[in-house]
Amino acid sequence: MHKVYLLLGSNIGDRKKNIEIALSELKHCGLIISKISSMYNTSPWGYIEQPEFLNVALECFTSLQPFDLLKEIKKIEKKMGRVDTVKYGPRIIDIDIIFYDDLILKSEELTIPHPLMHERLFVLKPLSEIAPDFVHPELKQSVKELIEKL
Repeated sequence: MHKVYLLLGSNIGDRKKNIEIALSELKHCGLIISKISSMYNTSPWGYIEQPEFLNVALECFTSLQPFDLLKEIKKIEKKMGRVDTVKYGPRIIDIDIIFYDDLILKSEELTIPHPLMHERLFVLKPLSEIAPDFVHPELKQSVKELIEKL
């Protein structure tokens, strides 16, 4: 089994319910959720003319390989009604793979660790609640150290 950290976010409709539905869907595709952070209200990043997000971080275990996990995540987002709008725009649900074990993967389709996670407080804050000592495989700093730099 692989240890994976995910970040869920929503800023359209009933944000809490959207996250709860996504959690249920992730369980249905075989993820074992071992830790869930508190839910955090966060300001939008990148495209700021939109409502606040609700974010939550998860520690999960899965037998899915990275691209298979991404495929399942995209199915969940589509099933929940996510549509592509402007980059970093509003969304009913967003599920990002932040870490997958200590894997470093760079492709057009998927980059692990998430390429901008270390610059985003809305990722680091919930992640620090459940995995403060997890070390970023490229930056060689713990989540706790990364959040202190922001």
